[in-house]
Amino acid sequence: MTEHSKITTDKARPIAEGGSLLERASGSFGLDALKPISPPRDLPAPAARAPQARSVATKVASNPTRSPAVPPATRASKVTFSGPRQAVDRDLLRENGIIDSSGGVTELLEEFRIVRRELLGDARENGSAEGRRILVCSPHPGEGKTYCATNLAIAMAAERGIEVLLIDADFAKPSIPGLLGISPGKGLMDCLADPSLAPESLVIATDIEGLFVLPAGNRTTRDTEYLGSARTRDVLDRLTADAPDRIVIFDTPPALAASPAAELAKHVGQSLLIVRADVTGQSALEDAYQLLSACPDIKLLLNGTHYSPSGRSFGSYAGYGSE
Repeated sequence: MTEHSKITTDKARPIAEGGSLLERASGSFGLDALKPISPPRDLPAPAARAPQARSVATKVASNPTRSPAVPPATRASKVTFSGPRQAVDRDLLRENGIIDSSGGVTELLEEFRIVRRELLGDARENGSAEGRRILVCSPHPGEGKTYCATNLAIAMAAERGIEVLLIDADFAKPSIPGLLGISPGKGLMDCLADPSLAPESLVIATDIEGLFVLPAGNRTTRDTEYLGSARTRDVLDRLTADAPDRIVIFDTPPALAASPAAELAKHVGQSLLIVRADVTGQSALEDAYQLLSACPDIKLLLNGTHYSPSGRSFGSYAGYGSE
């Protein structure tokens, strides 16, 4: 296991004054060099197909013994969630330091609104289903990934016209239903293991407008194998097909403790890597960053710090127990 060490900011590296916590985290930890190189903008035009290839295609199409070409698949329509409806325990939210959307605007809600704005902006600019899937992870346990994933989901659900599906993908230690006070049932892992299960039928609709939850499901020792199968892409495509107003947030296990985060990184357009101030080690952060490198856009979220360009604190853990 990677040794923890305190991280000190490289004062020689310039950080934009007034930058967001995501920008400050990236600047402080110096991970810009780890990002994939952008492809060149001016690529040569593709070469014309060889005449011989066109000739072969013509012969195949005209051969009466062959089956006619299969027409392209019709565009998938938006899937409506059809699972049970459950009420969220507001007292439990406050006890665990989670945003209570019915309690008015708070400092914590304001901080997650800042994060929400950047993630939604990039999702809309990307325009793809993958861009609307966001993975929330941390290098090690106890750095606040579940806390941040849950608060981010509630803050996003408050955006007008947005549906948020919060998926508990921490299969060994599911905790989302416990934080919200809802009863877990069959979930993502059951759906991956049983192709006859429709994922939308397992999604729990909460009484927080716009917030839906897909539990982790029954535990298995084969979670990595199931996540690596073609079934995973089929399920996620079904949940996000033709749904430009739907955001999917995954709460995954710590990247250095289990493999699901690295597997799911192949299916998302954005990853939010939680950095716990004075806890997360530089080497652990770099290792986690590399494990999530299948995701094209990895952001760092500095959690538990007392600094903010606005003078406010971020991500207080008051009332929140161990993850």
